[in-house]
Amino acid sequence: MSRYLTPGKIALLILVKLYAESRFPNAAVAPVVSFIIKHLVRPKDTSTFILSLDQIKDVTIGQPCTIVGRTLFDLLLSDMWQMDSFDALHTFFTETQDLLRDPEKEEHHGKDGKHVKRRFIGPTSILGCFIRRANLEFAKLQFHETHALWCSFVRFREPTLPAWRKRKSGAGIMSFDVNLKRMSPNDLLVKKVYGGLIESNKEWTVSTDDVERLLEFQVETMQRLGTRVPDETQHQLKQMLDTDVPVSHLRHYVNFLNAWRSGDYPSSFDCLHRYFDYTMHSRDRTFYQYALLNLAILQADFGCHRESVLAMQETINTARENKDMACLNFALSWLYHFHRAHPQDCPDVISSRMERESLQFLKAKAKEWSMDHLLSMAYLSEARQILLAGDAVPSAFESLLRSGHINMTQQIYNAMGSQILLQSTLWSRLGISHMAGLNCTLFLSKYHEGSPSEDLVVALCRSAYIVSMRGRFDEALDRLEQADPEALRSLKIYQYWASYIGLIKLRRAVYRNEFSAANLLLQQLTSSEQVEPDCALEISIARIELQMRTNNYVSAMVHCNQITAELLRDRADSYHRVRLMILKAEIMARSGRPLAGISTAVSAASIAWKARFLPVLFYAFSVLATIMVDLGLFGAGYELLDCIMPQVLECEDAYLTAQCFAVLADSQVGMASKKQGLAKTECLGRALGLIDRAFTEYTRLQDVHSQKIMMSKKIRIHDYLGDKAMRDECVKQYKGVERGPRQGVESGPSPFRERYR
Repeated sequence: MSRYLTPGKIALLILVKLYAESRFPNAAVAPVVSFIIKHLVRPKDTSTFILSLDQIKDVTIGQPCTIVGRTLFDLLLSDMWQMDSFDALHTFFTETQDLLRDPEKEEHHGKDGKHVKRRFIGPTSILGCFIRRANLEFAKLQFHETHALWCSFVRFREPTLPAWRKRKSGAGIMSFDVNLKRMSPNDLLVKKVYGGLIESNKEWTVSTDDVERLLEFQVETMQRLGTRVPDETQHQLKQMLDTDVPVSHLRHYVNFLNAWRSGDYPSSFDCLHRYFDYTMHSRDRTFYQYALLNLAILQADFGCHRESVLAMQETINTARENKDMACLNFALSWLYHFHRAHPQDCPDVISSRMERESLQFLKAKAKEWSMDHLLSMAYLSEARQILLAGDAVPSAFESLLRSGHINMTQQIYNAMGSQILLQSTLWSRLGISHMAGLNCTLFLSKYHEGSPSEDLVVALCRSAYIVSMRGRFDEALDRLEQADPEALRSLKIYQYWASYIGLIKLRRAVYRNEFSAANLLLQQLTSSEQVEPDCALEISIARIELQMRTNNYVSAMVHCNQITAELLRDRADSYHRVRLMILKAEIMARSGRPLAGISTAVSAASIAWKARFLPVLFYAFSVLATIMVDLGLFGAGYELLDCIMPQVLECEDAYLTAQCFAVLADSQVGMASKKQGLAKTECLGRALGLIDRAFTEYTRLQDVHSQKIMMSKKIRIHDYLGDKAMRDECVKQYKGVERGPRQGVESGPSPFRERYR
């Protein structure tokens, strides 16, 4: 097959000829010429790569022409079938060269000798370049290639034979070649020349240019969206490559990306070396830095972090030698983010350089070279760094707004996902859970087209996790099941998605006291090393909570200290370090050492307040209030939590809310022990209302153990007050909770619950 020409392009050339000869009115110029140009320039839609006769028919069948009662498709059909021999094909290409001549300087006459008004096509216009390239490519074809093109064109127009018979009497099965008009398809000469063309049913008629354009489109899409090639597209591409089209070396790069996303690292290394071996032979060393860049990223995903850093250093040096600033800035940005994620795997020289140059250098270079996407990512990295260090929240918002302004003004829509996800994280740390979930929903509903698949899955997992914090585990799992199957064909994305499914099931099993299922899920989640840091930390916290549930406080403390040491070593997110400090204080309080946990809880609360980590701040207050109740400071514990309960409810964390209500109830009971008469009864009544609220939150979480504790406290209070009817009702509810996690009956309305609504 030819390098450029196909039967579809010959049909487009006929349409250009009809346009130049003014064979259709001005009203049809815009749609027809737009259709032609769309298939000549680099298309963004895969359906425009392979031009079919049905596509041309759909555009031209409804357009009138200069002949009354005929359409533009009728003229196209006539010109296609008037090309009735191999010689006529050569004549057609010879005549198309006249379309580039100025009609004002040279008269053009039709076949009947009359003057024909003709449109001028500039040689440098899109249509003019198409005509010149088509003629050049046709002249470069060898005889067997030209004959193959003619046979493909005959097969291309064959479906229109019934329509041509209605307009041309005598047209038959041999009308494709006037020289064979009196022969039959079974004649030896026909079989020798056309080789069974009539019985041929080849589906694809493509050129090398079409295949290269399709491969380039696939590479661009896979790099932009981070997905694999769909199975249907792979099948179509295989059918194309099974023809006599020369195989482009770009196919090896597509195979590399596909193998990389699927987790087949040995095959990805092999395809990467194949592609750049061909590139080095056909081009010079200016593309060598991109080979090193791809190799470094691949090694990082494979877990070879030291080798990845060395390859990226070589990429930076080679890009500087070749003065490739785009590759250089991208490599520096990647190395900065890699250092933030894996500081222990970077050499000391790299670490000191990253600390010294870091974001300011990247922002300066991005502004200098007008690299808007890199500048937007630099502002996002600056906001992320502020959050990790626990610095001023307004500065983080400022960097976010700068990045969003660049994305909107420069129309960088594929960066909207990173911006909105970081904004969701910021709202979550400020304790406004509703806004965090709303940002994820906004991204999934309005910006899902053209966004990387990884960002879409991260937003989906985050929104599901926020829903699970409210106790709606089934709804969270249903959301995760709605993930796009094509996005999950990438191994890294699938592991991230599967980890969140396992994490939500693990937390549900912990709350239900299903320890066997929780241990099994924990074993499955920790068996994989390719887990994102945030998800891995949530899994570790769930393990500590499981150990606390089983009263294994020694193991919980050891595991907590181990994770804290790892976070300090990696200079990880201060938000996670504060969470572990509070967990450590809670372990001390539950293990009978409340005084040892006071200083840790106060330090965590101080850090959380300075960094505005409000959910962990409220968690620290609940631990401090628990310690105060254990020490007999009932009034101080109650006042500490009572003033923050509206903000706690705004966090929409069912477990935190339940703990706070439970501590408030214990405070009221302790205060009642120091009072007499009506004041004692009022305190116990408020305690019953707070127990109802805590029981409701534990019911949402399906926390059987905590529900039983709340109900047993309620039974004792009613027994003390002498209300036997309510005591017996609470006993029934207690037994209902024992029967299963879904058997708990929510307590009736209480006047004391209205205060916290």
